[in-house]
Amino acid sequence: MTIIAYIILGIYTIALTYITVYCLLQFQLLFAYQSFWRKNKSIPFPKAEKKANARAVLVGADAGEIVETEGEYDWPVVTVQLPIYNELYVIARLIDRICEFDYPKDKLEIHILDDSTDETVDIVADKVAEWKAKGFNIAQIRRVDRVGFKAGALKEGMQVATGDFMAIFDADFMPRIDFLKSTIPHFENKKVGVVQTRWEHINENYSLLTRLQALQLNVHFTVEQMGRKAGNYLLQFNGTAGVWRRQTIDEAGGWEADTLTEDLDLSIRAQLKGWEILYLEKFGSPAELPAEMNGLKSQQHRWMKGGAETAKKMLPTVWNSHLSFGQKIQTTSHLLGSTVFVFIFLVGVFSVPLVFLLDQIYFNANAFAWFLVGLLSITSIYFVGNVQSDISGKSAFKLFFKVLFLFPLFLALSMGLSLHNTVAVLQGYIGKQSPFVRTPKYAINTVKDSFQKEKYRTFKLEWTTIGEGLLTLYFIGGVVGGIYLQEYTFLVFHTLLTFGYGTIFFYTVKHLSLK
Repeated sequence: MTIIAYIILGIYTIALTYITVYCLLQFQLLFAYQSFWRKNKSIPFPKAEKKANARAVLVGADAGEIVETEGEYDWPVVTVQLPIYNELYVIARLIDRICEFDYPKDKLEIHILDDSTDETVDIVADKVAEWKAKGFNIAQIRRVDRVGFKAGALKEGMQVATGDFMAIFDADFMPRIDFLKSTIPHFENKKVGVVQTRWEHINENYSLLTRLQALQLNVHFTVEQMGRKAGNYLLQFNGTAGVWRRQTIDEAGGWEADTLTEDLDLSIRAQLKGWEILYLEKFGSPAELPAEMNGLKSQQHRWMKGGAETAKKMLPTVWNSHLSFGQKIQTTSHLLGSTVFVFIFLVGVFSVPLVFLLDQIYFNANAFAWFLVGLLSITSIYFVGNVQSDISGKSAFKLFFKVLFLFPLFLALSMGLSLHNTVAVLQGYIGKQSPFVRTPKYAINTVKDSFQKEKYRTFKLEWTTIGEGLLTLYFIGGVVGGIYLQEYTFLVFHTLLTFGYGTIFFYTVKHLSLK
């Protein structure tokens, strides 16, 4: 039994060490992020303006760089690509918004890359006819099959696109009408291959679930993206709400469908070719967050599995590249971001036996206190990303207490998703094939809107959901056992795990369609 105890302790410690190192590398991004804005606090945030229809001024693109073009600005042809699959609730509003863009009509090409198999096809056809009658260069592009899913649609769409720049939006976005005039001038810098904007959240206040998603995404679109830029590390195109230089896509090898995160894959390949990704932290592009648990899970599965597939594909290339050692370390951390859930899962599962075995081995549980540095790091990151970096104009005092309340719940639900995400990551590494599962959206803007619509909702109870229910009972056992044995080292941890897995299980079942 003693040997088993030491093996369990070893696995637990290794997993906890991995998580801690990952958190410290994230903290390095926070340090770079803070240093950048302290150094450039007097510089205007990146924005592009058109003045008097005669002069385009680009301000603050990168640490104060100012680019001016005299005379009437020669706006290039832009192809807006909308890759969609069965989006009957949101596609009409997206098409309308794109056609409302403040951009010369003769320089705007709109392609709806429509792989749909339901009523969405007719909705798109009607909208295309409506806007084409108003003089817009807009087309519905259909394929025989969904080979390559989103990446395949984008790749095939490139063959008929005429623009020098490709603006890409997922169906749930509602971009600002000045999107193109605020992004295209940044390509005056010939090194810039991609301009990515920050995701904002149309329905952040819809529910606790959407608030917690916003909490996490806000960190990515502040500390992570700008921290990587400030530290001269590789950034990421986020699949939507951004613009690509066509030349960049071609030189990087084009869209490839061998991973579920084709955006991350192409981002790495493009930057290894010498192209830069410019991230505009203060320019928001509103989008709808998944409002129900099964939709969130499908999104997480795609991101986690795709992240693992991209890591498997690109890490050898990264380590054989010209990048500096520091860049390689941060890029590795970036690509292995989804893999951290495997270790979160292991830490949770192996912590319960330790409650019953610690007294059988020579080990001081106080040693685990050293790993609190990881928790402190990630806590500071989330407070900066959601309070200090907030651009909503809300009171920092109110935001602080909002994050103070939400952060423990976020930790619990993240841990509760670790089984589901671990399965996705392992599938990515072993090469198990699976389709690009779309995340259904229901045009939810306010708390009065509902996702209680049979269309697109799942009614299949996955084995992982049953596992989440069983793990809830497992961690309840850890809590009860700890109290009974007066071993309180893991009590808070097991309480969070119980809440996390229990909540994920409850809402997954509750949000299943009864069809």
